[in-house]
Amino acid sequence: MENQPRTRRRIHQILRWNRTSYALLSGFIALLVLIGYVWWPLLEAYLRTYNPNYPWWMQFDWLLLGDFLVMTLLIMANANLKRDLPITAIGLMGGLVIESWGTQTELWTYYTSERPPLWIIPAWPIASLSIDRLFTVLRRRTPKVPERVFTALYWLIFPVFFGMMLVFVWPTRDKSLTLMALVLCAFLILTPQDRQREMVLTFLAGAGLGYFLELWGTTRLCWTYYTLETPPFFAVLAHGMAAVSFWRVKELYLTLKEAWWKKPARSRALPDGG
Repeated sequence: MENQPRTRRRIHQILRWNRTSYALLSGFIALLVLIGYVWWPLLEAYLRTYNPNYPWWMQFDWLLLGDFLVMTLLIMANANLKRDLPITAIGLMGGLVIESWGTQTELWTYYTSERPPLWIIPAWPIASLSIDRLFTVLRRRTPKVPERVFTALYWLIFPVFFGMMLVFVWPTRDKSLTLMALVLCAFLILTPQDRQREMVLTFLAGAGLGYFLELWGTTRLCWTYYTLETPPFFAVLAHGMAAVSFWRVKELYLTLKEAWWKKPARSRALPDGG
């Protein structure tokens, strides 16, 4: 019995849980309950797919459970409300923009035919927090990797991705939203600001998590790409590019915030200096 508190403390030290971690977990669960309540017909339709003639474990969505468990553990790890709030807000707004682009141009469609469905938008900030944690792990694991390696990887990964993007979105090349997406990606790729290491690691973290999310969504026909692939390789990599764009917005926010807070200090210092 005496070892139980020690074991619990040890688990908390490894996973780096704190009070904010449990606050995020509570918010995550409350969000799921709210989605289930507001969009109950969708949940009811999903539950009706259960067939009592087959064992429950053969019909249980283990991939969905795995995705939720992994993301839950990730968002709870070393949570910090001050740091995580901007990530959450950017993920929410960025997800709305991306889903609007994809569904309005019909690059992908949801089984509810909504353009976009609001119930999918909260998944983006959860994924953004998860990617932030994965990025932190990758950065800690690669401190000795020379910068030139990441520079080489950067100019290999991102131009290849942009080429794949051109091919994938070509049928919608006449759409203004697609043109805006292409211009934004080109701008981000051509202006790394000597942050190739961070951008490569963020891309890999986003694509890694994105694979399992896309695998679940496309194989369960929750959403379908016009290519009918389950999933398209480009869609997996697109999660990495989305993560990079969100990261760049966060960095811009932090830069502007720092400049804003320093400005009054400088103004107060000017009369004394004179």
